[in-house]
Formats: sequence, C-alpha cells, structure tokens
Amino acid sequence: MDQAALKELLEAHEWRDVEFKEAQTDVPKNAYETVSAFANTEGGHLVFGVKKEGQETEIVGVLNVDKVQGDFLTTLNQRDKVSVAVDVREEQLRHDDADLLIFYVPEVHRTDKPVYLNGDIRRAFVRRGGSDFRCSESERNRFLMDAATERYEGQALDFDVETAFDEDSIRWYRAVYEARPGNRSYAALTDTEFLNEMGLLAGHGGHRQPTRAAILLFGANRTLLQILPRPIVDCQRYRLPRDEADPDERWFDRLVLEENLVRTWRALIEDWYPKVAEYPFQLDPANMQRVDVPPGYRAFRESMINLLIHQDYADHTRKAEICHYPDQTQFWNPGDAYAADADLLEPGAKEVRNPILVRAFRRIGLSENAGWGLRDVFQSWRELGHVPPMVDNDKGRKSFEVVLKEEALLSEEQTAFHRHLGLHLSVEQAEAFAFLCRAKTATISQIRAVIGGKAGTAQRTLKTLETQQLVRPLGKGAAYALAPHLAPLVDEAGHPLALSGNSSYPDKHASSKGLAKLTQQQRSVALACEVPRTLAELAELTGLPRRNLRQTHIQALLDANILRPTQPDSPSARNQRYVLTDIEVKLKLADMGDEESKSGD
Repeated sequence: MDQAALKELLEAHEWRDVEFKEAQTDVPKNAYETVSAFANTEGGHLVFGVKKEGQETEIVGVLNVDKVQGDFLTTLNQRDKVSVAVDVREEQLRHDDADLLIFYVPEVHRTDKPVYLNGDIRRAFVRRGGSDFRCSESERNRFLMDAATERYEGQALDFDVETAFDEDSIRWYRAVYEARPGNRSYAALTDTEFLNEMGLLAGHGGHRQPTRAAILLFGANRTLLQILPRPIVDCQRYRLPRDEADPDERWFDRLVLEENLVRTWRALIEDWYPKVAEYPFQLDPANMQRVDVPPGYRAFRESMINLLIHQDYADHTRKAEICHYPDQTQFWNPGDAYAADADLLEPGAKEVRNPILVRAFRRIGLSENAGWGLRDVFQSWRELGHVPPMVDNDKGRKSFEVVLKEEALLSEEQTAFHRHLGLHLSVEQAEAFAFLCRAKTATISQIRAVIGGKAGTAQRTLKTLETQQLVRPLGKGAAYALAPHLAPLVDEAGHPLALSGNSSYPDKHASSKGLAKLTQQQRSVALACEVPRTLAELAELTGLPRRNLRQTHIQALLDANILRPTQPDSPSARNQRYVLTDIEVKLKLADMGDEESKSGD
C-alpha cells in the first residue's frame, strides 16, 4: 500500500470496509470482533496506529510493531480464539514518522461462516455501516443454512408424490418445455416420471419423495404452506415518486403472491407487470411468452426471475418485495448473492443458492444464465438511456436489492455540464463520466456494464478520462473515482451544481456549422441513434421507407460524421447499427429544435 492508498483509507471515516484501532502497545480485544465482522461480510481493512474520535482521525503509530503484529497474528491462528483460519494479509507502512500496521481481512467462503470467537458461536459479528454488530440467532441460522453441504432446496420431503403437486402448474411447465427447440420430448411420461427425469424427486425404486425445490415449483397450496409459511413476493404500487413519498404512506395497489413459483411467475406477468408497463402488451396464452416487447420488459423480466430463483427460502421471517413508484421500481430479496460484488457483473457461471430452481427456469427459457442475470438487466436498462440499476448485495443483512430508476443518464443538464467543462467525449466516455459523477467511484466491471462494451473498452475509456483529468485511479487501477477538483461541482445524486444561474454556459440555441443544415427527418434519425439502432428500427421509429432512409438520410449523417456504423468494415452487414459519434452532437441536435430546416425529403 502506498501513501495515496493510505490517504484514501484515512478519509473513509470508517465505513463498511475500513476500521481504525489505536493499538499503540497492545491489540484491542474488539479488533477480533472486527475480524469476525469483515470475514462474515464483505472483507475490509483493519488499520492499527490510528486514533479516532468522532469523525476525526489522528495518526499515533504503533510503538511496538513486532509485539502487536505477533500477538495479533498468533491469536488469529488459534482455533479456540477464531473459529476458522482467515487469510489475513498484513503490511507495515511508515507515515509522518509513525509506524502503521494494515491488515486486510477477506470475506471467507460461505461454508466457513459464521466466523466466531472464543469457541462461542454466539460471538459471531457482521459489519453494518461503520460498526460491528453481534449476530442475532436468526442471522446465525442463516449463515449455518448457507454453509450446509446439502442445499436446502435439494432436501427430500415426506410428501406423497401423487397428491403433493398442482396438476395445472405441471401441465403448463411441460407444455412450455416441450415447445422449446432442442428439448427432449417426455410426452409419454406421467407427471411423476417427468419430475423424476427433471431431477426434482429423491429416492430410489418405487419410493420417491419430492424435493423442496419440486414443492416450491409445483406444490399444491396446502403442501407449499407447510414448508413456506410466508408469501413468495409482495408487490406494492405507490402514487408519488420515491423521494417524495411519505414513509408512512400506504400503497394504493397490492398483490401478495403465496402460491408456487410457476403460479407466482404467471401472476407477475399476467397481473402485475401490465400495471407498471409503459404500454399494454399481449401474451401467447399457450406459453405465457410476450408477443411484443415494450421498453423495459427485459430488465423487469430478469429482475422478477432473479427474485424467484435466488431467494432464500429457508428464511421464513422475511419476504421478497417489489415496490413500484412513478420514478423507480425496487426489487428486494431475502438472501445475498454468494458471489463477490466485483464478480456480479462479470460473465460466466457463478455459485448460486438454488441451482435446481435456476436450472428448472432455464429449461423453459426463463433464466438464460446460470448465475444472476444482472448483465441482462444492465444492458436492457442502458438501451433505454436510463441511469444504471442500483445494486446492493448486503452480506451483513443477507439481502439483495436491485433498483431500476427511470431517469436519463445523459440528461440535458449533464450534457450541458460536459459542454461547460469544454469536454469533447464519445458516447461511451460521456456515459462513463456521467456515471462517475453519480457514483463517485466505480470498478471496471461497473463501467463495462454502463457503456455496454468489453473489459478492454471500459479500460480504454477510463484511461482516456484519466488523461483528461476527469477521473483518477484507485489503488492499482481496479477502480476509479471522480477527480477531486470536480467533486465539489456535483451534488450527492450526481447533478451538476454549477448549472443553476451560471452565465458562463453556452447559449441554449448555439449551433455549429453543418448541423444547422439538417432536415427535420435527418435530425429525427440522428436523435434516435443515441443508442445503436438498426435500419429496421430507424424505419419503424421515423416512419420513413427503408430505401429512402438509407440513401437520403443515413448516408448524409455518416458523411457529416454525425453517425457512425457499429461495423465499419461491413457496411451491408445484416446486424449493422448506427450510433451518434459524439455526445456533443446529441446536445447540439437537441438544442436546434427552434432552428431546424423545414425542407423535406
């Protein structure tokens, strides 16, 4: 760790992943509580040699480095003191003539949780905010359930396979399964034989029992209530935007779903989503698949599926919730993701809590990935131009939340802010910068999700922003932060503060040579290409014939360097798309509403 990284830790004021201890001559007893909390939650840095009073920190240094370090590491290796071996990484740093000891405590694997002290499982801790909290009995039980070798969903239950299931749910599932290309036909099998082929029954020979996953998926109501005495999901709608809503305001519409997962999924699509969709839609009654796809459907679809298949069904005290406000929708789940936050948006399969449920949904096309479908949520929301979804994988409270805000990432005030700073950014660079204005810090994975590109594209984008002194790397460059001189110019939500009443901003209707000569149709095409669009999509959006659209309008925009093809080496590619070359172009086009040419085709 270098001096800059230490400065970042000192400025963190003890939050979820930083804790300071004076520890000049001895190891404080509560240091081990922090080790337990970090190991059970998301990991963090424990810094010895810093005195903290309120929000103020003072570097006092460790006076006897060898003794303090030796005592601390020796205790960590004693199983009667700390329940599991935690791979703590230590480092010594000299700062202002004072010696500091910095220990990084990683999160342990789920099978080692909870980490507890002095042989007493009641002395297990979790990290919340900037403090360590002793686990409650229910929290300890959640850790133990997650740590079990046998998955909760895979346990065999003592129910009669002939009477435990809802026949209509199985019939619907089988119909959708059989209709999927590539799936093997099981039409000749009975329902029991079909469930056995799907790996949803346990036992051998003539004595078979349903697994918990089978009951969750297809159980009759009387059976399901015996294993899950709480709703699957509670859906609520509110009239006011989230920040304006009274905390005590009662929902005006509610749908509480207490049936099996198949029936719950159908109710979410048939009864709940139509109320919050941007416009009405149709369903294929044979398989409940969408005939048309309104904006936002993919993001809602994946978020709702995640809510069902990744839920902690061993937790009977909390229920999943979907809260819809005019400006955002919140999906809250009991049960955290096993994957680390840095891996949630990375491609590839991830360890999940309910692999049987994930597989069952994937077999009918309702879960395309083996892990969390967050990448699909981010991609869909990005295509709508919205701010990226907010994700909170709270390992302390063992919960997971996704928030979809219906707010533009590149708003008019944000693009005006770019212009005020004299920036000349590509769309990807502008999106990354706008996100960092909001989030203040971001990993490469997050930026990759924001701009919809590959890891290399995200890294190059951040490097360009760093060159322009808009962002700065944190640590070894795994994450980036908004540049310090820009932080005072935006509020906590990322909105530019300098816009209000600032006469130094360019005139609203300023335009540049060339752009003023666009026809109304060309301007409409260009504005539609804030996100990549195919020729067919542009024809549908503008109502222009494809041939005329390509030859008269798109080609003119390409020649003026206003649009660029996504596949420049294959101009006639079937999946060719067109996108704005620069976010500044978007701003100028939008500002020309009163000056555009009135000429036609």
